[in-house]
Amino acid sequence: MTNIIMTGCSGKMGCSIIAAADSRDDVRICAGVDLAEPKNVDFIYAPSFSELQCEADVIVDFSNPVVLESMLAYAEEHKLPVVICTTGYSEEQKKRIHEASKNIPIFYSGNMSLGINLIIELAKRAAAVFGEGFDIEIIEQHHNQKLDAPSGTALMIADAISEVRTDAEYVYDRHSYRKKRDKNEIGIHSIRGGNIVGEHEVIFAGQDEVLTISHSARSKTVFAVGALNAAVFLKGKAPGMYDMSDLLQSV
Repeated sequence: MTNIIMTGCSGKMGCSIIAAADSRDDVRICAGVDLAEPKNVDFIYAPSFSELQCEADVIVDFSNPVVLESMLAYAEEHKLPVVICTTGYSEEQKKRIHEASKNIPIFYSGNMSLGINLIIELAKRAAAVFGEGFDIEIIEQHHNQKLDAPSGTALMIADAISEVRTDAEYVYDRHSYRKKRDKNEIGIHSIRGGNIVGEHEVIFAGQDEVLTISHSARSKTVFAVGALNAAVFLKGKAPGMYDMSDLLQSV
């Protein structure tokens, strides 16, 4: 049994993870941390990590970047692994995550979906095959309550492609200048509306042919299941950085 502290337990993703955990025998939510108190739950609740007292195996974080420092401090003090699913971190915060991984195991991914992580590998492969002969555009769509843009997943895809196209330049908006598209550009576009769970599309546009790789998430359950699988995987691991590729290799 893997006992989990859920950060962001009152949020939409937190509720999805709690529901997914209730249907499994290998995981249990033993505590939740959130400014808003969750309703109708049977685990320990605390509004902050400074007020939390709980024995656990792993922290799963689906919250807000402002929680990062207190969460990592708690995890390092108690030697707890952390599954970080939150997006929108600054470069300084990302450095802090990597520093903490020297002391504790950290599973860090902008998207916990198996399908999305397969798209990332396919996009990277396509970029290697097509080279500079194809222009690359990434389009992501999410619900109207999402705070960060572009999505962490869109940036994950772009970062994977840039491992192949090492001269890549991310371009988020073209309306402010008039010029032809440079070959090294990766265009990244965000759409926000309604209750779209998550849509990602990678377009490779060449001469007389276009390849499109896309993924559609129909519910938050796919991300909840991935986060719980990551928690089970991370329990007992040595300090270091882990991601979905490590999880997939272990299956």
